[in-house]
Amino acid sequence: MTSSGRVGRPKASSREMLAEAACELFLEQGFEATSIVDITSRAGVSRSSFFNYFSSKSDILWAGLDDRIGAFERRLADERGDRTAVGVRTHVLAMAEDFAPDSLALGIVNAAAMGLTAELEREASVRRSRILRAVTEHLVRGGADRLHAEVAGAAWGGAVLAAIEAWAHDGAGVTSLERFLARAADAAASVTVPPAGGAVHQLRVVVRAPDFEDALAFYRDVVGMPQSEAYEADGGARVVILDAGRATLELSNPAQVDFIDRVETDGDAPSERIRLALEVDDTAAAARRLTGAGAQLEASARETPWHSINARLRGPAGLQLTLFQELGPAD
Repeated sequence: MTSSGRVGRPKASSREMLAEAACELFLEQGFEATSIVDITSRAGVSRSSFFNYFSSKSDILWAGLDDRIGAFERRLADERGDRTAVGVRTHVLAMAEDFAPDSLALGIVNAAAMGLTAELEREASVRRSRILRAVTEHLVRGGADRLHAEVAGAAWGGAVLAAIEAWAHDGAGVTSLERFLARAADAAASVTVPPAGGAVHQLRVVVRAPDFEDALAFYRDVVGMPQSEAYEADGGARVVILDAGRATLELSNPAQVDFIDRVETDGDAPSERIRLALEVDDTAAAARRLTGAGAQLEASARETPWHSINARLRGPAGLQLTLFQELGPAD
């Protein structure tokens, strides 16, 4: 590439123009020998314009991927649903959307000619670590053992960077990044992540339900707990086991229970000795759906001091229910 056509370039700059100028110079004289002044001179813009788009030379190569990793981190942090490898895979594949060949793909293919080999290895490790941290915390929030979650996070970080490198060498302009990410994701998802360790492997709440069919229809079909097992025995005996996601046991002393009751119900619906709390995506909407199906509202949805939105209801089989929607970290 040459510098022809650069004279008289308008002062209005763009990330793409600067990236193009930088890659030309990296090919001509190498990454280390190219300065930011060289790049802005080739692009025909001021040095200050460079920093409107990039904080360093290295950012020229990684800006496109960094945008997607940032979106990936936010989506995982906001996820209220599938906190498993399946959920991670969905968000990883989303990174491929509209990801056109850019300076990173060009740099990977021409790493030796641009003098980028060491630079790419160093900076790739930073991106792998970002993905590792995001996936680890996502899986731990879903109840995973932290050690295994970090191993899985490392697998996902490696998978994304490996897919991008393979995509670049395969001809980024003519092949699909999603295809490579899907293959890499399959490999990363094979790393199993057991739940956090402990002597108890499952918490199961056993309920006596005289109105069995009504209770089953309510908790399975309205609340949204999928049926995982069902058994019958002589004399019409029946049991259905419903999947309620992650299970925890919350122990509160009387003072804390009184405090919770004041917050959730203004003290008008005291907690029973055992009360079920169900995490949902939207407390107000879930409460409307459940009351529409026959549950009794004891306290409407309201924000709590522990940064959640809670509502209290009475469901079939006499169960006292708290619906809660986690709002995430306070600002």
